[in-house]
Amino acid sequence: MRSATRRAVIRTAMLATGTLNSTVVEPRDVYRPAVAAGAAAIVAFHNHPSGDPTPSPEDVDLTRRLAAAGVLIGVDLVDHLILGDRRYWSFKEGGAR
Repeated sequence: MRSATRRAVIRTAMLATGTLNSTVVEPRDVYRPAVAAGAAAIVAFHNHPSGDPTPSPEDVDLTRRLAAAGVLIGVDLVDHLILGDRRYWSFKEGGAR
């Protein structure tokens, strides 16, 4: 009998600090700490200082790249969240993955 996988936080990591309107993040930088920790899945998140959590085209592209990289290395991208002023955007809920 197989037991259900429990998704518990095993590590958090700050990967980049951007400017007011941009930052550069690569999938290899996102997955490196997850692989080192033996993670089966990740949740990525970042903030939009403007307060509007609507994803930019760059956010959509990064999410697609993260999902594809995760498939290749066997680490599931559970969601990518964007935090705004008391609001958030979930790619999983928004269906934009």
